[in-house]
Amino acid sequence: MKLLGFFIFPILAVLLSTAPSAGAASLTPVEGLELLRRAFAGIDDFSAGITQEKQLALMKKKMTARGEVRFKKPNMFYMELYPPYSSRVLLKDTTLTLKLSNDGERQQVTLPSEQGLGRWFRFLNQPVTSIPEGFDIRADKRGNSVILRISPRNNGALRELELTFQETGRLQKLVIEENNRDSTVITFNRMKRNTGLTDQDFRLE
Repeated sequence: MKLLGFFIFPILAVLLSTAPSAGAASLTPVEGLELLRRAFAGIDDFSAGITQEKQLALMKKKMTARGEVRFKKPNMFYMELYPPYSSRVLLKDTTLTLKLSNDGERQQVTLPSEQGLGRWFRFLNQPVTSIPEGFDIRADKRGNSVILRISPRNNGALRELELTFQETGRLQKLVIEENNRDSTVITFNRMKRNTGLTDQDFRLE
């Protein structure tokens, strides 16, 4: 499903990969998820600029676009891409709505319950002692950065999501690999945390 190339999967859930280094160390899945919980425990909302590189399996050329994202606990995520690939995406828990700016048409998709933002944040609301059912997870640490690789066990569109974040709660990059061989890389910049985002900041209009 190409929609997955346009949105940010539960981050969080909300992301990211850094250059390899000699100091890389493997973590258990539980250790990686616990570091994610600690890094974002004090963040109620954030906004950031992004650069997205989309590689379709049937095309050699990458599609690059800039835009912005917003997130608010417990289950709201918004992403806008600027021209030439204008689009807006709103994720409320398991309901994903896409609006293409050039025609105003909306597309809506319901994600599996285990992929909903609310479910992930309920899981990360307390110390992590096990991994969520339905996922395979790998984790590494490189300096102050943690890389999580999350793979759903179902046969949906998503093959793997790679999330890299700093222990200080700063996002760096999100890599989305789909089963149709499409891939998306999203890098983050100018991240602002706890600025008091409201529901008005999460409208597609």
